Amino acid sequence: SISREDRHSFTVQPVSPQGGYIHTTNRMLQRSPRRAFSILSEFAKPTFHALFVDAAGTLLSPAEDTATVYSRYAEPYGLTLTADEILARYRRSYAKPWAASSIRYVGDGKPFWRFIVSESTGIDDERMFTAIYEYYSRPEAWRVAPGAREALRAVREDLGMKTAVVSNFDRRLHDILDALELKDLFDAVVVSADRGAEKPNPVLFQCACEALDVRPEHVVHVGDDRRNDVQGARDAGCYAWLMGADVLTFDDVLERIRTGNLIDSLSDPL
Repeated sequence: SISREDRHSFTVQPVSPQGGYIHTTNRMLQRSPRRAFSILSEFAKPTFHALFVDAAGTLLSPAEDTATVYSRYAEPYGLTLTADEILARYRRSYAKPWAASSIRYVGDGKPFWRFIVSESTGIDDERMFTAIYEYYSRPEAWRVAPGAREALRAVREDLGMKTAVVSNFDRRLHDILDALELKDLFDAVVVSADRGAEKPNPVLFQCACEALDVRPEHVVHVGDDRRNDVQGARDAGCYAWLMGADVLTFDDVLERIRTGNLIDSLSDPL
């Protein structure tokens, strides 16, 4: 319960998913942040009807690091680069603007990934590229985040919420999720390659809201990229939590939903 003193320490104003901030007088916040958040959660709790999650980096992670995979497949074709050099080249090429189309992942994404593989290894060979591309199409190339399956089932079955994947990915994602026995845990899989838009464009989140028939203010999205996931979701009117900061595991996601934690993003300053 909230004491009379605690109530006088706070001035709570309406919360918007876009801003995600609770404005308070800062006396209690400075003295005891944990107590402050606990008190704030008693004033109001958002009603979440749906959970959106990002795929790569949140729900899924590569089973092996990129440099190891590229090295293994490139060595038969005369690779001369070290793993560190491959990783550095991969990061540079991935960060370059993609001029071939307005989005990176069009359809199967092969033109973009062919460019990345060639730039990263210094080798332009279609057989090598095909081997790497097919490797990442298989379920064994991916690991499901610990606790994700259990948390998603609880969100759906215990809390009665809808779920969706919202991801910048090529069309392989559908088959990957199916092979990992994850697809049945989602009411919709919204992939940028299917929609012609990539996060942080709010269109992708709006498509997911329409697919699930939910209002944006009743959605929380979880992803690992501050710009694509947090900013993109908020621009669409959704709540957003940054994996690795606001939540560290899918158990944290479930707990925040269950407790109605109304602080949008704990990683941002109040």
